[in-house]
Amino acid sequence: MKKKFRKSIGSDVPTLVFFYATWCTPCKLMKPTVLQIQEEMGNALNSLEIDVEFKKGIVKRYNVKSVPTLILFKNGKPLWRHSGVMPVAEIKTAINDRI
Repeated sequence: MKKKFRKSIGSDVPTLVFFYATWCTPCKLMKPTVLQIQEEMGNALNSLEIDVEFKKGIVKRYNVKSVPTLILFKNGKPLWRHSGVMPVAEIKTAINDRI
C-alpha cells in the first residue's frame, strides 16, 4: 500500500485521498460523494481510500486528526484538505481550482 500511495500522490494526475474509519457515520455519508467525484472526473483524477485504523503511519505523516478528511495531492505535494462532510459541488470546485 505504501508504494501505491507514494506513486499515486507523486503523479502528475491529481490524487484525492479519502481518510476514513469504518465506525465513522460521517465517513459513511461521504463515501457515495467520493465515488461520485471519482466517476465524474474519470481519468483526470486518481483516488485512494485510507482506513485510519490500519494506516497509522500515513495518518500521522499527514496530520489527519479527524475523519472524514480529504487531501488533494499532485506531484507529491498536498494542494488542499478538508475535514468533515462536504457536498460534491464544493469538492469539485476545490479540486478544479487547484489543478
